[in-house]
Amino acid sequence: MSTHHEDVVIAGFGGINAAGRSSGHQAFRRVVYDALSPELKQQTLAELATLTSSPANENLLQHSCVRAWDNISWDANAMPFNQPFTDAEGNPCFRITSKRSDVQSGGQLPKGFDPSSLYPARHHPRGLQMALYAAADALGCSGITVEDIKHHLSPDQIAVYCGSAAGQLDPEGFGGMLSAAHLGQRNSSRQLPLGMSSMPADFINAYILGNAGATGSSNGACASFLYNLRMGLDDIRSKRRRLVLVGNSEAPILPGIVEGFNAMTALATEQRLRALDELSETETPNYQKASRPFANNAGFSIAESAQCFVLADRELALEMGLTIYGSVGDVFIHADGHKNSISAPGIGNYLSLGKALASAQKSLGEYAVKERSFIHAHGSSTPHNRTTESELLSRCAGAFGIKRWPVCAIKAHIGHSIAAASADQLLMTLGSWETGILPGITTADAIAEDVIQDNLDIRLSHQQERSERLDLAFINSKGFGGNNATGWVLSGRATRENIEQALIRDNQHYLWKVYLDKNEQIKQRQNAYLNAMRVRNLPLPYKDKEQQPHPEELQLNARGLTLPGWDIRVEF
Repeated sequence: MSTHHEDVVIAGFGGINAAGRSSGHQAFRRVVYDALSPELKQQTLAELATLTSSPANENLLQHSCVRAWDNISWDANAMPFNQPFTDAEGNPCFRITSKRSDVQSGGQLPKGFDPSSLYPARHHPRGLQMALYAAADALGCSGITVEDIKHHLSPDQIAVYCGSAAGQLDPEGFGGMLSAAHLGQRNSSRQLPLGMSSMPADFINAYILGNAGATGSSNGACASFLYNLRMGLDDIRSKRRRLVLVGNSEAPILPGIVEGFNAMTALATEQRLRALDELSETETPNYQKASRPFANNAGFSIAESAQCFVLADRELALEMGLTIYGSVGDVFIHADGHKNSISAPGIGNYLSLGKALASAQKSLGEYAVKERSFIHAHGSSTPHNRTTESELLSRCAGAFGIKRWPVCAIKAHIGHSIAAASADQLLMTLGSWETGILPGITTADAIAEDVIQDNLDIRLSHQQERSERLDLAFINSKGFGGNNATGWVLSGRATRENIEQALIRDNQHYLWKVYLDKNEQIKQRQNAYLNAMRVRNLPLPYKDKEQQPHPEELQLNARGLTLPGWDIRVEF
């Protein structure tokens, strides 16, 4: 491992979730809306209005974040259901009917936003549409284009790691492939390949980037994003790649997936929410408060999200003038060992969190961990999670001498997006660094009595902090099957200071001045992109007619090859 914790920087981010667009911190501002100044509230509403093609008023708040179903492609009051029966001759049969779903809420994309309207999305599953949007938004946020990349890097110096946990299970993907025969329909040639869980990376690479480096995805269930982040980190530190797009895209709000999680009693159903709030059968629960991490809760709120982050090595960031939003210190992944239940958490998270704390302490010092850090908990909003994760956080905090560790749980606002969940956590971390606001669990009135709070500060309200108080963040994630991951990241402010100090020590401070000049140009391009997105939803830079070079176009010898359109040769 490199000794420089700032050698892998976050140079851009983009995507979409229940709170809105990622770039410009729009989604974060929607989450902490109540803590914003009047000016920022107005800006947030205006941006949501543009995103959803709706009037700019506070009614938008009712149609974003976790809420009653209002932006799904199926009717939760008449969910398709294959009812079994026996015919007159005693043969087992089924008839297609419908039923009301027990689950009536979740973390949907803001009502009115449709990624398929921004490019020719012919038969593309929703998760792939969202992945393309996330990558395009991340590149726009970074201030660089694909053409810039082709001027600075060879095609093998880039990678894309982006996937999903469940694959694309809507009718255009695996869902349609598996149900066609039962419904008397014909399978299409697209359903099998487009349903694969690694396809988000393939789509981004084929239709936006066009690199010849690496693509793929590591699947760790609900911890998948941190698994991909670890791959990107390793790639850059090993010098196999210099620029990596890391993300996840999950579109799980489908009848089959909702029913599957509900069968596990994992979701916040209509009836459980009524029981929790002591409502009558005729009263409607407050679905905007359905997700309550570390409080008395009724299950998690399933959500959709696609997030993408641009990672670069430090030298490339300086060379291109990339804005430095933060840096990735390390990511630790550990399994649970033997388990009695595939869905219940185990001991692996103690290893991942403990190692992350120790790594950050070794790199940044004891004071940074004790006094300048906070943690984004997995915080799924299930009764089991609130006890097991609070015990984990409390014990690890105590072991490292942390007295009142600020704990955030963003699923309270945007729900649980499965493979993209820890990407949502990282996105909100960047928002805290930008605004100084730590998001609280405002959907709950009190912490549950069985939650262990020793050494912890589990916040129920949004709170403003001094910028230096937020330097260090830990991202914790758990996944079904015994998958655990914890990463730590350093703020952009602290990362930039460290890089400047390192250049001074090496008598290269002039490089920092050169970087600042280049960064001014990048910031102008970033601002131009964000200003344009405030006016209208820009079409995606989708290249479906781009042709691969023919073999005879390659300039090939024993030392390497040159691809058409790329300035720098691939060295063998």
